[in-house]
Amino acid sequence: MEELVLLGLFCNMVSTQQMHLTDGFGYSRQHQIIKSEAPQRSPAMAGKKVLIVYAHQEPKSFNGSLLKIAVEELTKQGCSVTVSDLYAMQFEPRATRNDIVGHLHNSEAFNYGVETWEAYKRGCLSKDLVEEQKKVREADLLIFQFPLFWFNMPAILKGWMDRVLVQGFAYDFSKIYDGGLLQDKLSLFSFTTGVSQEIYSKEGIGGDIRYVLWPMQHGIMHFCGVKVLEPHICYAPENVSEEKRKEMLAAWTQRLKTLWKEEPINCSPEWYFK
Repeated sequence: MEELVLLGLFCNMVSTQQMHLTDGFGYSRQHQIIKSEAPQRSPAMAGKKVLIVYAHQEPKSFNGSLLKIAVEELTKQGCSVTVSDLYAMQFEPRATRNDIVGHLHNSEAFNYGVETWEAYKRGCLSKDLVEEQKKVREADLLIFQFPLFWFNMPAILKGWMDRVLVQGFAYDFSKIYDGGLLQDKLSLFSFTTGVSQEIYSKEGIGGDIRYVLWPMQHGIMHFCGVKVLEPHICYAPENVSEEKRKEMLAAWTQRLKTLWKEEPINCSPEWYFK
């Protein structure tokens, strides 16, 4: 049985991402970081830079197909696309003392938030964090591609958020939400689920998927000032027909063609508080 019983209702683990439709959609794992340049095609897309943070172990998964489509389509538009393939990079998800190079601000009692803030100001964060922050700084659009685990992003992606988006770089407590330090950027969460859209509805046992998105969209991206586009959700690709999977991939391709024309969503709508 491919899915773990306890995870089957709400999660989309690696084994559930296997896709029978792989020809033409495979993604080479050896390309941990992809930088794609293409001739400028239109004024709207010319010079746009996109960072895709990808969190899936299997290149032949449905997530891998979505990633490949995004890289190819955005490159065709004249965008410069960079991919951080977290599993292939063996990205360290744990926020630890190792993220600070040199001495600590307070060696008596370690406080990760304070120490990374001080290290950022001194230019003393670890090399991997500096590299990821550079990618974020240069990007106009951040796309997060992943399978949903336990109503959340995979741990390796959450670790990326924890370690990369430190105080001083992504936010300051006097500069948050609409005034956040990354307010010149757009973001989009693209993910797959293990169950149907009906289950993730207001009437479904899983509840409204928008509540699942609240910590990601409002609590992280909006907190840092990043504007958020409508999420792209592929419901239960493991459990639908090959034809339906093709339709899902085609819909993603089509959306990417007009992505730069979209308006950001309201991350704290009135309905959420009722």
